[in-house]
Amino acid sequence: MNAALPIGVFDSGIGGLTVLRELTQRLPGEDFLYLGDTARLPYGTKTAATVERYAQQAVYALVRRGVKAVVVACNTASAAALPALAAGNPGMPIIGVIEPGAAAAVAATRTGRIGVLATEGTVRGGAYQRAIARRMPAAVVTPVAATLFVALAEEGWTAGEVAAAAARRYLHPLFADAGAAPDVLVLGCTHFPPLAGAIREVVGDAVRIVDSALTTAAALAALLEEQALASSQLDGVCRFLVTDGEERFARVGPTFLGRAITADQIERVNL
Repeated sequence: MNAALPIGVFDSGIGGLTVLRELTQRLPGEDFLYLGDTARLPYGTKTAATVERYAQQAVYALVRRGVKAVVVACNTASAAALPALAAGNPGMPIIGVIEPGAAAAVAATRTGRIGVLATEGTVRGGAYQRAIARRMPAAVVTPVAATLFVALAEEGWTAGEVAAAAARRYLHPLFADAGAAPDVLVLGCTHFPPLAGAIREVVGDAVRIVDSALTTAAALAALLEEQALASSQLDGVCRFLVTDGEERFARVGPTFLGRAITADQIERVNL
């Protein structure tokens, strides 16, 4: 594998840009090719078999364009498709966001009570519950499906009364009893970090909020060093592939990425 090749990053849409943001900060010399399957989002309400098929098509598109590693920056796809992706692309390093997120949650908890805020598909699949249990068998993991957060993030409604009301509706039952409430809350969907302010208002300052993007960036950096794939250049570039809605991606994407996305950086593709 050539260290000069870009790193592929895949998500169902725009949310994975929160992961890309951390990747570019941790690895500023790397080139990244981001693919958002914006024509078929959201993945969180679809069956595992459908998500696996979509993920295989997306990763194939990235591999065909020449990448040296792939980050599945989508919790739902990580939960449903990671083993199939690894089996279908031997020799290609592929990492997801669930294992790093679970490791961070276990490291952060003091009580062993961990909440996971995710999409319906991720909750139903139980991937976070299993990943946390492997590291801390005695942990009490409570998942909450917060599918509406995806739409709010996509619309840019990350603050204000609508976001606050949704956060209260999803989280109040989990944190109503202070004695049994989690001390760690995992943001188990890459769309959720922009809503962290509204979430924090509900859970309070004592709860650790875990965003798997940071630990995923650390895991990727370690993998690149281990396999001698780290780039030697100083400044990398990002390019973007979408399956629909280039203009909307350029308009909404900066909320997640933290910087502007220009039209000449985006290409529309069919999977």
